[in-house]
Amino acid sequence: MVTAAPGEDRSTALALVNTWRLMAGGQVDDLGSPEGAASWLRLPAVDAGELGRLRDLRTAVRELLGALAAERTPSPDAVEAVNTAARADAAAPQLAWREGPERSWHSTRPGSFDAAVAALARDAIEVVSGELGPLVRPCEAHGCVRYYLREHARRRWCSTTCGDRVRAARHQRLVVEQREGSR
Repeated sequence: MVTAAPGEDRSTALALVNTWRLMAGGQVDDLGSPEGAASWLRLPAVDAGELGRLRDLRTAVRELLGALAAERTPSPDAVEAVNTAARADAAAPQLAWREGPERSWHSTRPGSFDAAVAALARDAIEVVSGELGPLVRPCEAHGCVRYYLREHARRRWCSTTCGDRVRAARHQRLVVEQREGSR
């Protein structure tokens, strides 16, 4: 089991992007099959066409987060893909009254694939255009392709595993340099 990157608990779109990653054993894709996608989405089933749509959305959201982190404009195709996915399911406002009025949005087709995809896309839009946007960062560990929310100024990696790898590589370089310097 992979440790969630900082921020995945606050953004399903960030968690979606991180369903594809590079590990010591190679590439890992939690959306590698319809069964994997259904499990990740917590739906009874996902068909091959829906799997393709979900993977396309992941690619588009990855482009948005990468553009945001690099302070560049994302591809228009990625923006359109996320906007299209956000419209896949209608949402209606719901009112709750606890200590005052509270508004939330709920799917008109809860539990459907379209509702799940639309919620992911809407979260991506909220992340890149909202208060979390400036916190999105790519992991700085060599070979890591995950994103995280940098909520601490000193954080540079998506996990302690990546941080340990970077520190171990740095230590190994110093050992080699010391050996070569003593010759």
